[in-house]
Amino acid sequence: MGQSSRPRPTHLAEKLLTIREALQLSQNEMISRLGLNDELTQARISAYERGVREPPLLVLLKYARVGNVSVEALIDDDLNLPQTLPASPKSEGIKRKAASRNTTK
Repeated sequence: MGQSSRPRPTHLAEKLLTIREALQLSQNEMISRLGLNDELTQARISAYERGVREPPLLVLLKYARVGNVSVEALIDDDLNLPQTLPASPKSEGIKRKAASRNTTK
């Protein structure tokens, strides 16, 4: 029997980038903030932020802690990150509004 690949979060890369940019950190500074100097490279962070690679669970946990959001807020496509990061108090994410037919703002 073949195995199909598991579903991947659509917005994960965007959320990781959002956290780093909200903290005004370079990719190398983000590695330091995550405490992963010996495990990650700038190229790996770039791949996570572009959606080319999916980070391991422990890296996601560290991103969530740095942003003071739940891991669920990172991986659940039905949740948005709060506008202010790091969140205070810790955020469980904000329910994403359903797409409407009229997209004017």
